[in-house]
Amino acid sequence: MSANTINPETLLVQMRAMAAQAQANAIQPAAEPNGPDFAQLLKSSINNVNTAQQDSSKLAEAFAKGDPNVQMSEVMISLQKANVSFQAMLEVRNKLVNAYQEIMNMQI
Repeated sequence: MSANTINPETLLVQMRAMAAQAQANAIQPAAEPNGPDFAQLLKSSINNVNTAQQDSSKLAEAFAKGDPNVQMSEVMISLQKANVSFQAMLEVRNKLVNAYQEIMNMQI
C-alpha cells in the first residue's frame, strides 16, 4: 500500500475523533460559564470552513497540475469535507436568520 492511499480505518478513526471533539465542544460551554462567547464561536467556525475550502482548492489545483503526491481520492474527500462544512454553516445561518425574524415579529 502506497503512502498516498487512503486507509478506510484511518478515515474512520479521524471521523470518530472529530465527532468526539464536537461532542466535547458542545458540552464545554455549559460546564464553563466563562467560556467563549457566541461571536467568537461563530467567527471560529467561519474561519474553519474557509480554511477547509482553501485547502481543498489547493489540493485540486495540485492534482490538476499533475502533482504525483496528490491522489484523486484525497482531492474528492477534501472537497466533500469543505462542502459539508459549508452546508452546515449555511444551515446555522438560516436558523439564526429565522430566529432573528421571529424575535423581530414578537409583540411587546
